[in-house]
Amino acid sequence: MGFVQGIHRDQLVMFPESLDEYIGDDNPVRFIDAFVESLDLQALGFRRAVPQETGRPPYHPGALLKLYIYGYLNGVRSSRKLEKEANRNVEVMWLLGKLAPDFKTIADFRRDNGEAIRRGCREFTAVCRELELFGGQLVAIDGSRFKAVNSRRRNFTKPKLKELMKKADKKIREYLDELDAADEEESDHEKPTAAELQEKIEKLKSRKLDYQALEERLEESGESQISLTDPDARLMWRGPGSWHEVSYNVQISVDAKNKLIVDHEVTNACTDTDQLSPMAIRAKETLGVEELEVLADKGYYDSEQVATCAKEGISPYIPKLNNSSNKREGLYSKEDFRFDAETNTYRCPAGEVLTYRYKSHRDGREIHYYATGACKTCSQKDCCTRNQKGRKIWRWVDEAYLEAMARRVRAQPEKVKQRREIVEHPFGTMKHSMKQGDFLTRGMANVRTEMSLTVLVYNIKRALRLKGTQRLMAALVT
Repeated sequence: MGFVQGIHRDQLVMFPESLDEYIGDDNPVRFIDAFVESLDLQALGFRRAVPQETGRPPYHPGALLKLYIYGYLNGVRSSRKLEKEANRNVEVMWLLGKLAPDFKTIADFRRDNGEAIRRGCREFTAVCRELELFGGQLVAIDGSRFKAVNSRRRNFTKPKLKELMKKADKKIREYLDELDAADEEESDHEKPTAAELQEKIEKLKSRKLDYQALEERLEESGESQISLTDPDARLMWRGPGSWHEVSYNVQISVDAKNKLIVDHEVTNACTDTDQLSPMAIRAKETLGVEELEVLADKGYYDSEQVATCAKEGISPYIPKLNNSSNKREGLYSKEDFRFDAETNTYRCPAGEVLTYRYKSHRDGREIHYYATGACKTCSQKDCCTRNQKGRKIWRWVDEAYLEAMARRVRAQPEKVKQRREIVEHPFGTMKHSMKQGDFLTRGMANVRTEMSLTVLVYNIKRALRLKGTQRLMAALVT
């Protein structure tokens, strides 16, 4: 018995098959086509959405947007690779009507339409909301580092520059010593000549001048570090057991119902401390709800951020950082004192009452101080404070918001545990399954565009799995 045979390459076909026959009804490219066709590209701000009356006709921005969405959906992000796909991939031929733009046209489209692409991403979020794919009750927020187009070697901090200049000085001294020794001794063919040593010294001096110029740029900018390949990227810690890498900090808010991304942002902040309220407020606005519960890890614990969320109708759940110096020394911490809002007093572990004494300001915040005269004769003083004058408790004017959050966390510890399974799932999918854990472009504006495409495609993949191609396409026309 022989093998299954295909047709001969030179075989003529009288009635050629149409491209449409190669694309199944449930093929995701049909939804990509329908979604882009449903967008008002001119209103979204895409360039050349309306062609000019004179000049060479441009490619329709819708065709190039379809190409990018298809590429990101299938792990093809490079403009050169997308150019190849347009010439050999039947699905892309169907999607673009056999158009084959060159790589520069493809790359320029992404660069020139960043804000419009981000608006397009939000348009699909609106589609998901209409389909009730968002629960709108519980959202988890987290950040992850995505590698930038900048090596660690081309990133400089003040300590690193000082160390490099110190090494350059040391090496120059060594070469100068070799020059002195060469003048006194007979020439040795195995050792560098005086001219070669002088050339090395000049290169080191030139390099040191470059380091000094970078140091001056840091002083003028007020930044703590500088990157040469991508000026907006920063050296960041990748996490426990990991390393430092020049990256961007990508923030996402994820709805608990179907793990769809509600909102995202790209920053070059090395920590997540200031990201809670901006992300939470934007998620609440996107979902169109009056109240929202938000989960985040300890890296987001910031008193002012928590208070801002509470004032906007957002209830954060964040475990408190255990950074009390008293507790580390085996003394009573602030948590061992109980506040009474009615009497505006604290009660200490020994049962004594600390009353309000005065207010002050710390880091721009109003602070109230509480104390008692009973500390001098208290039998538990050695367990409470090392201060001879007694224990003093300070209270931020908006600390009630932090206490309310602490009560929520204690009452619902299982909710805090949900955070990881909600928000780390999208990051894992994007970085490992979709292989989009790094950026191909440089500059904040460009990497934000890249991230919007990644988020859009992630949400499309999830929605297709949940609803299917036909139901999603039907939602676009209702």
